[in-house]
Amino acid sequence: MFDIELTRHLAQLSKFNFSEEQLKVMSDEMADIVALMDTVSEFESDEKLACDNAVGFEDLREDKVVESFERESILQNAKGRGETYFKVPKVV
Repeated sequence: MFDIELTRHLAQLSKFNFSEEQLKVMSDEMADIVALMDTVSEFESDEKLACDNAVGFEDLREDKVVESFERESILQNAKGRGETYFKVPKVV
């Protein structure tokens, strides 16, 4: 599946310059990775894996629209402010 021509093409698309020896090594390594992924994709299980739902979406609260704070009360103690926004130092 991964031959040296495909690896060369991907390197050109990525704007990488590799020697023929490097392309050969990468081509072999990519073929090994694809073969490993093919093996992993064959795994079948009926049991729920712990990583299936790591966040626990069933435990989230319902979204509700609530009253927001008044803009002036939020800005009243700001060191730097514009009329309706915070002013912060420029970061480069």
